Amino acid sequence: MANTTSGTATFEKGFSIADIVEEAYERIGIQGVSGYQLKGARRSLNILFQEWANRGLHYWEIANNNLTLVNGQSVYTMFRSNDDVPQGVTPDATAVFGVEDVLEASFRNSDNIDFPLTKINRSEYQSFSNKSDKGVPTQYYVQRFIDKVTITLYLTPGTNEAGKKINYYYAKRIQDAGDYTNDADVPYRFVPCMLAGLSYYLAIKFAPERVQVLKMLYEDELQRALQEDGSSSSSFITPKTYYEGL
Repeated sequence: MANTTSGTATFEKGFSIADIVEEAYERIGIQGVSGYQLKGARRSLNILFQEWANRGLHYWEIANNNLTLVNGQSVYTMFRSNDDVPQGVTPDATAVFGVEDVLEASFRNSDNIDFPLTKINRSEYQSFSNKSDKGVPTQYYVQRFIDKVTITLYLTPGTNEAGKKINYYYAKRIQDAGDYTNDADVPYRFVPCMLAGLSYYLAIKFAPERVQVLKMLYEDELQRALQEDGSSSSSFITPKTYYEGL
Protein backbone atom coordinates (compact mmCIF):
# COMPACT_ATOMS: atom_id res chain seq x y z
CA MET A 1 0.00 0.00 0.00
CA ALA A 2 1.42 3.37 -1.01
CA ASN A 3 2.21 5.96 1.62
CA THR A 4 -0.24 8.82 2.02
CA THR A 5 1.62 12.07 1.35
CA SER A 6 0.66 15.73 1.11
CA GLY A 7 1.28 15.96 -2.62
CA THR A 8 2.77 19.42 -2.17
CA ALA A 9 6.30 20.81 -1.91
CA THR A 10 5.65 24.46 -1.08
CA PHE A 11 6.19 24.51 2.69
CA GLU A 12 8.17 27.74 2.62
CA LYS A 13 5.41 29.62 0.76
CA GLY A 14 3.14 29.42 3.79
CA PHE A 15 5.95 29.90 6.31
CA SER A 16 5.11 33.41 7.48
CA ILE A 17 7.29 35.86 9.39
CA ALA A 18 5.18 35.06 12.46
CA ASP A 19 5.99 31.33 12.08
CA ILE A 20 9.70 32.10 11.69
CA VAL A 21 9.74 34.28 14.80
CA GLU A 22 7.81 31.69 16.82
CA GLU A 23 10.18 28.89 15.81
CA ALA A 24 13.26 30.99 16.61
CA TYR A 25 11.97 31.88 20.07
CA GLU A 26 11.10 28.25 20.80
CA ARG A 27 14.72 27.32 20.03
CA ILE A 28 15.87 29.57 22.87
CA GLY A 29 13.20 28.28 25.25
CA ILE A 30 10.66 31.10 25.00
CA GLN A 31 7.01 30.57 24.07
CA GLY A 32 3.96 32.78 23.81
CA VAL A 33 5.79 35.92 22.71
CA SER A 34 4.03 39.20 21.96
CA GLY A 35 4.50 42.95 21.79
CA TYR A 36 8.10 44.10 22.10
CA GLN A 37 9.49 40.58 21.62
CA LEU A 38 7.75 40.24 18.25
CA LYS A 39 8.90 43.69 17.16
CA GLY A 40 12.46 43.00 18.28
CA ALA A 41 12.56 39.65 16.45
CA ARG A 42 11.41 41.23 13.19
CA ARG A 43 14.10 43.87 13.57
CA SER A 44 16.70 41.16 14.20
CA LEU A 45 15.53 39.29 11.10
CA ASN A 46 16.05 42.39 8.96
CA ILE A 47 19.54 42.82 10.44
CA LEU A 48 20.25 39.15 9.62
CA PHE A 49 19.28 39.82 6.00
CA GLN A 50 21.68 42.77 5.98
CA GLU A 51 24.43 40.50 7.32
CA TRP A 52 23.74 38.07 4.48
CA ALA A 53 24.09 40.90 1.96
CA ASN A 54 27.48 41.77 3.48
CA ARG A 55 28.50 38.12 3.08
CA GLY A 56 27.32 38.09 -0.52
CA LEU A 57 24.36 35.79 0.16
CA HIS A 58 21.82 36.98 -2.36
CA TYR A 59 22.15 34.50 -5.23
CA TRP A 60 18.38 34.30 -5.64
CA GLU A 61 18.26 38.10 -5.94
CA ILE A 62 20.46 38.36 -9.07
CA ALA A 63 18.65 40.04 -11.96
CA ASN A 64 19.42 41.46 -15.41
CA ASN A 65 18.60 44.87 -16.85
CA ASN A 66 19.63 47.45 -19.46
CA LEU A 67 20.62 51.11 -19.21
CA THR A 68 20.04 53.36 -22.20
CA LEU A 69 23.10 55.48 -22.92
CA VAL A 70 22.86 59.26 -23.24
CA ASN A 71 25.32 61.44 -25.15
CA GLY A 72 27.74 63.08 -22.71
CA GLN A 73 26.35 61.29 -19.62
CA SER A 74 28.79 59.08 -17.74
CA VAL A 75 26.91 58.63 -14.42
CA TYR A 76 23.66 56.64 -14.15
CA THR A 77 21.69 56.44 -10.89
CA MET A 78 19.50 53.70 -9.42
CA PHE A 79 17.65 54.74 -6.26
CA ARG A 80 16.88 52.53 -3.27
CA SER A 81 13.16 53.20 -3.62
CA ASN A 82 10.78 55.61 -5.28
CA ASP A 83 10.67 57.61 -2.03
CA ASP A 84 14.41 58.34 -2.38
CA VAL A 85 14.08 60.05 -5.75
CA PRO A 86 14.69 63.81 -5.21
CA GLN A 87 11.87 66.16 -6.10
CA GLY A 88 12.12 67.25 -9.71
CA VAL A 89 14.31 64.30 -10.71
CA THR A 90 12.92 61.76 -13.19
CA PRO A 91 14.68 58.39 -13.01
CA ASP A 92 15.77 56.72 -16.22
CA ALA A 93 12.84 54.75 -17.62
CA THR A 94 14.93 51.56 -17.56
CA ALA A 95 16.29 52.06 -14.03
CA VAL A 96 15.28 49.68 -11.23
CA PHE A 97 14.93 50.22 -7.48
CA GLY A 98 16.65 48.37 -4.65
CA VAL A 99 19.97 47.61 -6.37
CA GLU A 100 22.64 46.39 -3.93
CA ASP A 101 25.55 46.16 -6.39
CA VAL A 102 26.29 45.86 -10.11
CA LEU A 103 28.18 42.60 -10.62
CA GLU A 104 28.86 42.48 -14.36
CA ALA A 105 28.21 44.81 -17.28
CA SER A 106 28.58 44.82 -21.06
CA PHE A 107 28.25 47.39 -23.83
CA ARG A 108 25.57 46.19 -26.25
CA ASN A 109 25.93 47.58 -29.77
CA SER A 110 23.24 48.08 -32.41
CA ASP A 111 23.68 44.47 -33.58
CA ASN A 112 22.91 43.22 -30.03
CA ILE A 113 26.49 42.02 -29.59
CA ASP A 114 27.80 42.38 -26.04
CA PHE A 115 31.31 43.56 -25.19
CA PRO A 116 32.23 43.01 -21.50
CA LEU A 117 33.20 46.01 -19.40
CA THR A 118 35.85 45.85 -16.69
CA LYS A 119 34.70 46.75 -13.18
CA ILE A 120 37.20 49.12 -11.55
CA ASN A 121 37.49 50.76 -8.14
CA ARG A 122 37.46 54.42 -7.17
CA SER A 123 41.24 54.80 -7.19
CA GLU A 124 41.49 53.38 -10.70
CA TYR A 125 38.75 55.68 -11.95
CA GLN A 126 40.38 58.67 -10.24
CA SER A 127 43.64 57.96 -12.08
CA PHE A 128 42.07 58.73 -15.47
CA SER A 129 43.30 62.18 -16.48
CA ASN A 130 40.41 63.10 -18.78
CA LYS A 131 37.14 61.60 -17.57
CA SER A 132 35.16 63.43 -20.24
CA ASP A 133 36.77 61.52 -23.12
CA LYS A 134 33.99 60.12 -25.30
CA GLY A 135 33.71 56.77 -26.98
CA VAL A 136 32.59 53.20 -26.39
CA PRO A 137 32.60 52.51 -22.61
CA THR A 138 35.15 49.88 -21.63
CA GLN A 139 35.14 50.21 -17.82
CA TYR A 140 32.68 51.02 -15.07
CA TYR A 141 32.88 52.10 -11.46
CA VAL A 142 30.10 51.45 -8.91
CA GLN A 143 29.53 53.70 -5.93
CA ARG A 144 27.05 52.64 -3.27
CA PHE A 145 25.30 55.27 -1.17
CA ILE A 146 22.64 54.94 1.53
CA ASP A 147 19.79 55.80 -0.83
CA LYS A 148 21.17 54.96 -4.28
CA VAL A 149 23.76 53.17 -6.40
CA THR A 150 25.56 54.92 -9.26
CA ILE A 151 27.36 53.46 -12.28
CA THR A 152 30.06 55.67 -13.73
CA LEU A 153 31.24 54.76 -17.22
CA TYR A 154 34.60 55.30 -18.85
CA LEU A 155 34.68 56.27 -21.64
CA THR A 156 31.75 58.69 -21.59
CA PRO A 157 29.16 57.76 -24.25
CA GLY A 158 29.21 60.05 -27.30
CA THR A 159 26.79 60.61 -30.14
CA ASN A 160 27.64 57.24 -31.70
CA GLU A 161 26.88 55.42 -28.44
CA ALA A 162 23.71 57.35 -27.53
CA GLY A 163 20.65 55.11 -27.54
CA LYS A 164 22.67 51.93 -27.23
CA LYS A 165 22.60 49.84 -24.05
CA ILE A 166 24.64 48.80 -21.07
CA ASN A 167 23.44 45.31 -20.18
CA TYR A 168 24.19 44.49 -16.56
CA TYR A 169 23.62 41.91 -13.84
CA TYR A 170 22.85 43.30 -10.42
CA ALA A 171 22.23 42.06 -6.90
CA LYS A 172 18.95 43.21 -5.44
CA ARG A 173 18.49 43.92 -1.76
CA ILE A 174 16.76 41.12 0.15
CA GLN A 175 13.27 42.36 0.92
CA ASP A 176 12.46 43.49 4.46
CA ALA A 177 10.51 41.15 6.72
CA GLY A 178 7.53 43.53 6.73
CA ASP A 179 4.22 42.39 8.17
CA TYR A 180 4.03 39.24 10.27
CA THR A 181 1.70 37.64 7.73
CA ASN A 182 4.29 38.04 4.94
CA ASP A 183 6.46 35.21 3.69
CA ALA A 184 10.22 35.68 3.91
CA ASP A 185 12.08 36.62 0.72
CA VAL A 186 14.25 33.51 1.11
CA PRO A 187 14.38 30.26 -0.94
CA TYR A 188 13.58 27.00 0.83
CA ARG A 189 17.20 25.85 0.97
CA PHE A 190 18.05 28.86 3.17
CA VAL A 191 15.14 28.43 5.60
CA PRO A 192 17.15 26.33 8.15
CA CYS A 193 19.97 28.88 7.95
CA MET A 194 17.54 31.75 8.48
CA LEU A 195 15.97 30.08 11.52
CA ALA A 196 19.35 29.23 13.01
CA GLY A 197 20.59 32.77 12.43
CA LEU A 198 17.54 34.42 13.99
CA SER A 199 17.73 32.06 16.97
CA TYR A 200 21.37 33.03 17.46
CA TYR A 201 20.54 36.74 17.24
CA LEU A 202 17.71 36.37 19.77
CA ALA A 203 19.87 34.33 22.13
CA ILE A 204 22.32 37.24 22.35
CA LYS A 205 19.50 39.26 23.91
CA PHE A 206 17.38 36.71 25.75
CA ALA A 207 19.40 33.50 26.28
CA PRO A 208 23.14 34.30 26.50
CA GLU A 209 23.88 30.81 27.84
CA ARG A 210 22.86 29.37 24.43
CA VAL A 211 24.79 31.83 22.27
CA GLN A 212 27.86 29.68 21.52
CA VAL A 213 25.86 26.58 20.63
CA LEU A 214 23.45 28.50 18.42
CA LYS A 215 26.27 30.40 16.74
CA MET A 216 27.95 27.12 15.79
CA LEU A 217 24.64 25.74 14.50
CA TYR A 218 24.08 28.91 12.46
CA GLU A 219 27.51 28.72 10.82
CA ASP A 220 26.97 25.00 10.07
CA GLU A 221 23.58 25.69 8.48
CA LEU A 222 25.10 28.56 6.54
CA GLN A 223 27.80 26.32 5.07
CA ARG A 224 25.26 23.66 4.13
CA ALA A 225 23.09 26.25 2.38
CA LEU A 226 26.09 27.61 0.48
CA GLN A 227 27.15 24.13 -0.62
CA GLU A 228 23.62 23.37 -1.78
CA ASP A 229 23.59 26.65 -3.69
CA GLY A 230 26.75 25.57 -5.51
CA SER A 231 28.83 28.61 -4.60
CA SER A 232 30.49 30.13 -1.57
CA SER A 233 31.07 33.66 -2.83
CA SER A 234 29.66 36.29 -5.15
CA SER A 235 32.90 36.96 -6.99
CA PHE A 236 32.71 37.85 -10.67
CA ILE A 237 35.98 38.14 -12.60
CA THR A 238 35.94 40.00 -15.90
CA PRO A 239 39.11 40.39 -17.99
CA LYS A 240 40.21 43.84 -19.11
CA THR A 241 39.01 44.33 -22.66
CA TYR A 242 39.97 46.74 -25.42
CA TYR A 243 37.86 47.51 -28.47
CA GLU A 244 38.69 48.76 -31.90
CA GLY A 245 36.41 49.79 -34.69
CA LEU A 246 33.10 49.58 -32.82
